Amino acid sequence: MSIKFPYPLLDRLLMIEQINLLSGLRIPFIFIIDYKAENGYIIKQNELNDNFIRFTANENCKPTCNKSFQWEAKPISRELYKIKFDLVIREIQLGNSFLVNLTQPAEVKTNLALSEIYNRGTAKYKLWLKDKFTVLSPETFVQIRNGIISSYPMKGTIDASIANAEEIILNDKKEQAEHATMVDLIRNDLSMVATHVEVKRYRYVEKLVTNKGALLQVSSEISGQLPANFHAQLGDILFSQLPAGSISGAPKPKTLEIIEKAEDYDRGFYTGICGWFDGENLDSAVMIRFIEQQNKKLIFKSGGGITFMSDLKSEYEELIQKIYVQIS
Repeated sequence: MSIKFPYPLLDRLLMIEQINLLSGLRIPFIFIIDYKAENGYIIKQNELNDNFIRFTANENCKPTCNKSFQWEAKPISRELYKIKFDLVIREIQLGNSFLVNLTQPAEVKTNLALSEIYNRGTAKYKLWLKDKFTVLSPETFVQIRNGIISSYPMKGTIDASIANAEEIILNDKKEQAEHATMVDLIRNDLSMVATHVEVKRYRYVEKLVTNKGALLQVSSEISGQLPANFHAQLGDILFSQLPAGSISGAPKPKTLEIIEKAEDYDRGFYTGICGWFDGENLDSAVMIRFIEQQNKKLIFKSGGGITFMSDLKSEYEELIQKIYVQIS
């Protein structure tokens, strides 16, 4: 007989209140917040039960078994994706958005359970919720260290095996424009809660090793100074930044409407955020590379940013390319 998931699902106001309270009291906790920032979990460290939830950040992961890994994906057809892509392009041409992150679900088949994928994961951030989903995310959302808040938007992906891959991705005009738009959006978002906001690093490249081979991904670092009493406002600070700019677009309010219309499915916790407050500092991830259990099926959700320079072939290929997991 299975035991019911023991943690209550909280609404937005309760999550903000809980985060403000626990942070103000310097009590460590984990937070898991859905894409629309409407529902989630706030779980104190002393209430964590690894039979139901596991989370790690920035840890060196070692292989846990030698079991072979099988992986088969069934993404949306190019014909159906074109309908959604064309809708987004029309909205961009009308001036309603500069950048839209368009995502879609794909059924995946694997010989590993969600918990096994988590255990073998080598991603920067790993999260497992029993009978719900596993996340192996390479993307930091925000970090807070010694009163400095930093965000690391990730925009731009290329197969590392391509000759001169780094040079190609850094010189790609579409990728340059998309990344610049995202950095500007994040800088504006951070300016709502911090002072002295500046871009510390612009378009640096990181290598990821996945079950489909190595990839290069491009990120930037933007930082600012939080007020001295930020702990008592941590919930308000976090929620002011949601949904994450890198998985929505710009301008954010109108782009969210376009996403709702074009995607025509519920993202749920996919592209929400998860993280850890240790009593003083905070580390968090955007929940991408996300596998969800729906009845007896596993659903992987992926996507990419669409701009006026996007073409259907490249964007569809990127959607498929991102159906991967970082595992040993």
